[in-house]
Amino acid sequence: MKILARQLTVDLYNCNEKRFIDSDAVKTLIESVFDTEGQIISSKIDNEHTAFIAAFKDGHLALHLYPVLRYVAADIFTCSENEDSEELAKNLRKYFQPDKIKSTYLKRGDFGLEREVKPKTKVRVAPLRKVRNVGAKVVQKLLIPSGK
Repeated sequence: MKILARQLTVDLYNCNEKRFIDSDAVKTLIESVFDTEGQIISSKIDNEHTAFIAAFKDGHLALHLYPVLRYVAADIFTCSENEDSEELAKNLRKYFQPDKIKSTYLKRGDFGLEREVKPKTKVRVAPLRKVRNVGAKVVQKLLIPSGK
């Protein structure tokens, strides 16, 4: 099948909260993994959201960090049918150490079809490595007023 590019979206849930502290370390990770040659733009949108955009030789990366939620959203766009974006995402998973991962693969620019073009996606959700009683913590925060 002839396609122009691949896009991998990765959701990292319940990440190691220490990994959100140093944005320079995140920039260094992006530079080392994606060979960006200094083409990284970062923006602290507010206290609960920081975004990084990086252009690299065969694509780009959009990375959104939500420290309060311990959540990272990554979009990896590669301009090659054969590019292994999963290998690139593996380094993000190793750095942020999430408990749960959701990956979605998209084929972009599929011009090899003679029939109606319908999006094809492949979604994979990795199991939790650690079980934490998050539900009880949420209920506790909701039911017990702060300051008491």
